[in-house]
Amino acid sequence: MNKFIKAVVAVTFAVSATAAAAQERFITIGTGGQTGVYFVVGQSICRLVNRGSADHGLKCTAPSTGGSIANINAIAAGDMDMGVAQSDWQYHAYNGSSEFEGKQVGDLRAVFSVHPEPFTVVARTDSGATDFDSLFGKRVNVGNPGSGQRGTMEVVLNAMGKSIDDFSLASELKSAEQSAALGDNKVDAIVFTAGHPNGSIQEATTTTDAKLIPVTGPAIDKLVSENPYYAKATIPGGMYKGNDADIETFGVKATFVTKASVPDDVVYTVVKAVFDNFDRFKGLHPAFANLQEADMISGGLSAPLHPGAEKYYRERGWIQ
Repeated sequence: MNKFIKAVVAVTFAVSATAAAAQERFITIGTGGQTGVYFVVGQSICRLVNRGSADHGLKCTAPSTGGSIANINAIAAGDMDMGVAQSDWQYHAYNGSSEFEGKQVGDLRAVFSVHPEPFTVVARTDSGATDFDSLFGKRVNVGNPGSGQRGTMEVVLNAMGKSIDDFSLASELKSAEQSAALGDNKVDAIVFTAGHPNGSIQEATTTTDAKLIPVTGPAIDKLVSENPYYAKATIPGGMYKGNDADIETFGVKATFVTKASVPDDVVYTVVKAVFDNFDRFKGLHPAFANLQEADMISGGLSAPLHPGAEKYYRERGWIQ
């Protein structure tokens, strides 16, 4: 190869490399604690997106975060492109209610929903707690500020005419830390708003004698009847050690959200990566096993669909 040809090849290679680099784009997905299902959702979506990076140039990361409210705030601030959030916090953010009163995220957009998330309370057996009312006066981890479980805990307390001051201790540990605290007898009970089976709850029920307790009663009935993003839920018995009976509670759905300003083709690519590989996605966590496409594109979505997601759903004939 003469010097001229070598020079042409070198220039061509450099131009191609520069063009490839220019086409490469990065997105960040907000998740939750590393032991929770939100983290698995984000990691699973990124895994499917990154499998096709050579074709579409999109690369995805999904770091651990504080959860639902923190993710929505990060999306609103432009610090993250997408994130996982409880359906109730999607509703409140878009409508400017509850925690988002005075700071409405009107450009929040829905992408799809994921798994159902029952509000789950796990109490040490030796605490004597058998239902939610019996937690008052005890040591309870209410969740870290910005997390979905903290927000839902405050909603439940408000519905009951109570506050965190009615616990003898209201700790604010993150979801990844609270199971160890329960096992070390630093708290009597912990709360999750999570898909099942859940790794942290498995840890809590195998490292100590602990029971899931029901969250029921007139206040919960009223909460569910007045808020369309809540529904009654049952956690099946036999899922966790020492917990053979079904547990009645209420819950929300995990949803995947973004911002209107995120480019349509980016959202389209992410949605396509998930639904073109749906069986693979469902196999990435037991909480995904019973997911149905029809439910995921409608259930729990209170913000408008992002146009990129809508385009894919129209192409598949799922919406008109």
